[in-house]
Amino acid sequence: LQLVESGGGLVQPGGSLRLSCAASGSGFRLDYYAIGWFRQAPGKERERVSCVSGSDGRTNYVDSVKGRFTISADNSKNTVYLQMDNLKPEDTAVYYCAAAGPILATYYCLSDFSPRNFASWGQGTQVTVSS
Repeated sequence: LQLVESGGGLVQPGGSLRLSCAASGSGFRLDYYAIGWFRQAPGKERERVSCVSGSDGRTNYVDSVKGRFTISADNSKNTVYLQMDNLKPEDTAVYYCAAAGPILATYYCLSDFSPRNFASWGQGTQVTVSS
């Protein structure tokens, strides 16, 4: 399973970005997995951002991004998106997508979507929010 993130960049506070996570692999189907977005700022631990269940589209968010970020999945393209609006300087980080599944994928996503339950990771994309 391979995951490739794209869409990062430099944006001013209050601006928007849309990240993409394209998943591929022999026989891979997003329906059987959950995809999570995580981020890591310099000198800080990796933290959770959001997660979507590929089987039913249910989502989970950490409080700091609720109302500003929207996660969605296009199963026909095996791609997950993270729409980020009203960005703040504290959103600056490298953003990673990761896959959990197929066993217990929805459970992991809708519980605490801990990074330890996500086995496959992308290489990350930089998001910088600065004026």
